[in-house]
Amino acid sequence: MSRRVLILHTGGTIGMEATPGGLKPMTGFGALLKRRLGETASATPLPDCDVVELDRLIDSANLQPAQWPVIAGELVRRWDAYDGFVVLHGTDTMAWTASALSFMLRGLDKPVILTGAQIPLTAPRSDGLENLEMALILAAQHPLREVGLCFGRKLLRGNRSRKIATDRFDAFDSPNYPAIAEAGINIVLRRELLLAAEPRSFFLPDHFDPEAVAVITIHPGLSPRVVEAVLSDPMLRGVVLRSYGVGNVPEANARLLAALGAALKRGVTVVNTTQCVIGSVAQDTYATGAALARIGAVSGADMTLEAAFAKLHVLIAEGLPPEDIRARMAAPLAGEMIAG
Repeated sequence: MSRRVLILHTGGTIGMEATPGGLKPMTGFGALLKRRLGETASATPLPDCDVVELDRLIDSANLQPAQWPVIAGELVRRWDAYDGFVVLHGTDTMAWTASALSFMLRGLDKPVILTGAQIPLTAPRSDGLENLEMALILAAQHPLREVGLCFGRKLLRGNRSRKIATDRFDAFDSPNYPAIAEAGINIVLRRELLLAAEPRSFFLPDHFDPEAVAVITIHPGLSPRVVEAVLSDPMLRGVVLRSYGVGNVPEANARLLAALGAALKRGVTVVNTTQCVIGSVAQDTYATGAALARIGAVSGADMTLEAAFAKLHVLIAEGLPPEDIRARMAAPLAGEMIAG
């Protein structure tokens, strides 16, 4: 029996066309996509697929956390009817959505693979069809039980991925985790890197508060007043701190540390992540990192900014108390960070 895959079109460059005012979503993209897939001669037969579009397509630069459960809900409503899912998405925030889906769809038993294009499908030299073909083939694979991001002949774990280039076809990478599949003449799936099966634990929140999570980047001369202003928001529940190196902040800036400490005391979760592309936070290495550990900041280990931000949003939306959020931020939920 042929395997069935749903293609969910949420927006993005792949489904746009040139207009005098710039690239805009094209009408009839679903029909065009089905026709192009039927015409292609792939070395590996493609699974049967249906195409569904969101009622309101999203330019990914306009993406809001509130749209993550909308995307997840479209998949969950059709979960039992398909063997796998491909989500077409704009590249700017694709890694953010991939991370969010991985935390909302924990314990999934089917592949959910995000892909898109740097050049619209209707334009010459588009990378869209190649990305989509690989995503469809992988979405029909039994061993895959996770959210992936397929781009530039690689399949990356979604919550380990980052957009690294504006003008290359291999626009995404996974700096702290190997690609779980790569395509040459054949597509090689590295099964030893895949997530193990776990009980299904889906969570689709009714509401994501866009003000619940903030990102603060440490830089030379960062004004404590700026940090205090961010932390004073009464709706704030979590902060992703982007620190230097292995998790260092200017410990000589007592006012900065006091502001972070006061936020932690009132229940705000502070997650310490590194600005470095490769590597992990180790808060006990230097005194400048140990200062954060002393006031109660959680080490984000080797999580990407995208994963830490999305994970905080999902855990906060679950209504967990601060101590539970901190404990879960410090441990892997969906393969997003090293254990321990």
